[in-house]
Order: sequence, then C-alpha cells, then structure tokens
Amino acid sequence: MSNIIVNPKNYTGHELETIFFRPLLSGPSAESLGIRILYNMPMPTVVQMWDHKGNVLTPYDESSSWSGGVKTTHHQKTIPMSRVKAENAFSASDYFSTVFELITNRPDINMEDLSGTDLEVAETELFRRAIAESIRMNLWLGDKSGTKNTGYSSFDGLLKIVDDRVKENAFFFNRKDLDDFFGEYHVTEVFNKMITGASPRLKGLYSEGQCAFFVSPRIYSWYETHLDTAFGAAAYEDNQFGRKSLMFHGFPVIEINLEPAISESSLSQDFVIFTDRRNLVMAVNTADNPASEVRMWYNPDEMENRQRAVFAIGCEILDEELVCAVINQA
Repeated sequence: MSNIIVNPKNYTGHELETIFFRPLLSGPSAESLGIRILYNMPMPTVVQMWDHKGNVLTPYDESSSWSGGVKTTHHQKTIPMSRVKAENAFSASDYFSTVFELITNRPDINMEDLSGTDLEVAETELFRRAIAESIRMNLWLGDKSGTKNTGYSSFDGLLKIVDDRVKENAFFFNRKDLDDFFGEYHVTEVFNKMITGASPRLKGLYSEGQCAFFVSPRIYSWYETHLDTAFGAAAYEDNQFGRKSLMFHGFPVIEINLEPAISESSLSQDFVIFTDRRNLVMAVNTADNPASEVRMWYNPDEMENRQRAVFAIGCEILDEELVCAVINQA
C-alpha cells in the first residue's frame, strides 16, 4: 500500500454545504461555541430584532375597527462579513499517518479493504477539526487591525468588540477594573451583581433559559474553588468525578479558554460577560461567493498534501443593552 494520498477532493456549491460546513456548524462543534450561529444568510447578513408591546390586549368593541395601537418596535443589525481562507500543508508521510490514524480509530473500518470514501471522510474530518478550532479562536481573539497582537486577524472577534465597547461605556453594565472589582467582592457576589444589575430588557429574557456567563479560565477556577469549599453529598461527588459544567443561580458558567494566544496579546485576559446567548452572533456564508470552496490535493513538487477552504465569516454583539461585562482592560 502506497504511503501517499494523491486523489484530489473539491467541494463547491451544494456539496460544500452538506458535506463540509453544515456538519461543522451544527452538533458538538457548534454547541461548544455556546452562541448563536447563522449559516448562509443572504449577504449582507442582517439580523432582525423586535421589541414587542408590553400589552396587546384592548377592550373589545364590536363597533370599532382596528385598534392595535403602537406598532411593534423594529431593530436590525448588520454583521460585518470578511472573506477568509484556511490552509493546511503536511508532508506526504505525515499526512498519510495522520489520516490513517483517524481511520483506524473507527470500529467499522476494514483495514484490508479501504475504499476511497473512507479516505475522503477521514481527510474531511481532519480539515474540519482544524477549521473548527481556528473559528473558535478567531471568534474571540480576532483583531482585523492587528494592533492587539493576537495572531488572529481575519475578522474582529468578540473580545475585541467587548474591549472597545467597555472603553466607550456602551454596555448597560460596564467595568474595566476587574482585579479591583473582584478585590472588593467575591466571585459569587460579582455574578450576583451582574444578574441584579442587568437591564430590564435582559432580565425579561431570564425565563427563556438562554442567558449565560462567559468567563476566562481564572474566573472559572475561582468559582470552582468556591464550590470545592461546599459540603454535602453533591460536593463529594464533584470532588470525586469532577464537574461537566458549572451553573450559578440557574445560569450556565461557560469557560472560554484562549491560552496560550491570549497571554501574548493586549486583549483582556480575564473577563466576565453576562448576556443572552442569542445576542452573540457568528455568521458564516459559503453560498453568496462564487469562489467559496474546500479543496484537498497532493503537490508532487513539494511532496506535500494541501488543504484549502475559502468562505466568508463575521461576528457581532447585536444589542449592547443586553450585555453586562467586567474585564481587566489596561
């Protein structure tokens, strides 16, 4: 059996969506991001937001006509989209061994009868994993200007947006002196202050179950340490088997681990962002750009296997009034 994979693969159009990007933007990869994802919305990608009237009931009068009153308030936000490409290159032998490791880990594979489909699935999965992790890091660390030294400059990510808007006092609840704030209050007190200090509109969304804390690893560790001091059967189970996820007063506490890149940047390395998940939006588009594709091929001149994907992506915070943010901005 040759230890070189030479068959080219090229996904465009419908195959690009169904085989490559749709699985990438759904299931565990999407759930791990914890935010709202829009795929192949028409470009420019515009998100509609509606504020409904508090009371739609009026006294019934058979003699009267329409009495709907004030129209529903309409807001909209355009998500800035950037055209990007993802590229990987492997030496032929490294690529062969990496792809075959993925194949041998599958229980349904007969190594005596490998088909082209099995190789294609493994190659696609290898590239899909690399893109998923790069999307996650760019989603939070992206800095298109390059001034924050994050190493991710394809589009502006959520932390860049948060840093800028905290500096402008754009959010309903803004604090840029995290260490001082946490020096004055315990981590649970800070969480509680953000819950109680949120805007009335955000409080009105609590019952829908989509609000969450997005926190840096240090904040997450502080909260875990607090929970470790608790006693009882539940605490014993946690100490024995660990915790799959953390909650505070019913709100998920989601750890955003961006190491080691964030330590080398000038973005806020510690943060607590409390908002509705649907307020943080990432949009990906492969339909409105004729150049969008995923290609995998062997380059005999360099004796390496190459992978490339071209698509459009961007993210945005839709409504500043629905955000509480505490960061350690310099």
